[in-house]
Amino acid sequence: MRGTQSWTDPSHASVLAPGKRPRLTPSPALALGPKGPKGRELLPFGTPGGDVQIQAMLQAFLNMTEFGMNPQQAIEAPRFATYSFPDSFQPHDYRPDLLMLESRFPDDYADNLSARGHDAKWWPQFIWRAGAVCAVRKNADSGLMLAGADPRRTAYALGI
Repeated sequence: MRGTQSWTDPSHASVLAPGKRPRLTPSPALALGPKGPKGRELLPFGTPGGDVQIQAMLQAFLNMTEFGMNPQQAIEAPRFATYSFPDSFQPHDYRPDLLMLESRFPDDYADNLSARGHDAKWWPQFIWRAGAVCAVRKNADSGLMLAGADPRRTAYALGI
């Protein structure tokens, strides 16, 4: 299936050719905090979801690091996704200005974004198309690990 993310156009950066590294959507991540006396904070996270992966992961990451949410809160927060670039998968559809918002955002968000030129549309709440981020955040000082699993798909965060 990942072969459908390749391009056959020789002028495209993601052309299937020797020596090239075509864009692929699997994108797990590991964020490391600054080194402290007991090590670094660790935050492995990722999601399935094609071109929404990086968008969903960034939103969850920022929710944790900039807005002080724990992993579960960050993952469950409403999401949005843009489709204003060629899709990674064949036939590489392109939908300029399309912005999808989960229905848990206030109604006026879509109106405001539409007034700014976006083609804002609604997703149902907790839709799987918005990704399914899972994350574990380990505090280097205390050793405490907090985890989160996305209710948008079947996922669980378990610990011992």
